[in-house]
Amino acid sequence: MIFIQEVTNKTDLKKFVKFPFSLYKDSPYWVPPIIADEMETFDKDKNPAFKDAEVTLFLAYKDNVLVGRVAAIANWIEIKQQKVSKMRFGWFDFIDDFEVTKALLDKVVAIGKKHQLAYMEGPVGFSNLDKVGVLTYGFDQIGTMITWYNHPYYVNHYEKLNFIKEKGYIESKFPFANADPKFYAKANELIKKRYKLKPLNFTKTKDVMPWADKMFDLFNESYASLSSFVPINEIQKEYFKKKYISFINPEYIKFVLDEHDHLVAFSIVMPSFSKALQKANGKLFPTGIFHLLKAKKKSKEVIFYLIGVLPEYQNKGVTAIIFNECYETFTKKGILDCVRTPELEDNLAIQQLWKNFDPVVYKRRSTYRKELE
Repeated sequence: MIFIQEVTNKTDLKKFVKFPFSLYKDSPYWVPPIIADEMETFDKDKNPAFKDAEVTLFLAYKDNVLVGRVAAIANWIEIKQQKVSKMRFGWFDFIDDFEVTKALLDKVVAIGKKHQLAYMEGPVGFSNLDKVGVLTYGFDQIGTMITWYNHPYYVNHYEKLNFIKEKGYIESKFPFANADPKFYAKANELIKKRYKLKPLNFTKTKDVMPWADKMFDLFNESYASLSSFVPINEIQKEYFKKKYISFINPEYIKFVLDEHDHLVAFSIVMPSFSKALQKANGKLFPTGIFHLLKAKKKSKEVIFYLIGVLPEYQNKGVTAIIFNECYETFTKKGILDCVRTPELEDNLAIQQLWKNFDPVVYKRRSTYRKELE
């Protein structure tokens, strides 16, 4: 017998957070999160996403054994301001039992119908900075700290429940040796001169912070045209600064300024923490923090997390400045491999941006949609 229980206390929340640790305990590809960070993600007093969203967490039990979880999310900015009648769901994990999957999603359906929403889509998070998509290809590749991993049977469950693919994402990688300066070094100088632009580099995290709000504003402007984009508000800016900036080597944050010192473009690159997080196995102490600090300083693989360019500077070659600055930093750091986070498969402009690096698509993922009748 399957029993679905709503998470209403800290004990159940810890079970929700820790369920994937048992589901993927034998997987060499799953990257565990830090348990304390995940607990904070669902803390209504700490995560500002809860100010604009209704979030309900569910656990599934079969014969008194925990077998699944799901987060049902109604993002009110998306629903009321953007008029997107969507019920979100994410953090969706389950054993290979179709009835468990259906029972969990039935709870999401019920909430969506209660709010008179038109359809449901997942797996997605609260916003565009959260993890997205179920893995459909690349199950034999190690995950990252900013993506979900899942077993191959997940897709079969969606399809059996008559979900249809809503959005497709690709993840690609290339050896740093492919970053030949001849493709952007000359353009770098021409673009700087033509538009009176200049790079801004950092060596200390504290020097990045005064620019962080401007960076998030630029992020909102540059990504506003993408489907289902939910802008970052002022409260979320503070949360993301605390949560993410400290994880990033300041040398890996690149800004481009105009002649008036206004920010026109940025890129955020993160060292790969995958192996370190596997060693930490969800805990910072006693040794997990040392694995993460070592990876931050010495990882030879980097992940291109975000690139943003003001709309009026898009398609003008500004990224040549970013690539040139990254090339110089990565050369000094001895970087060997570069990875790109999930990008919409129909975003041809971003794919053209990377074509000279000969990237290889090594993972694919999708979100799935179903109408709420």
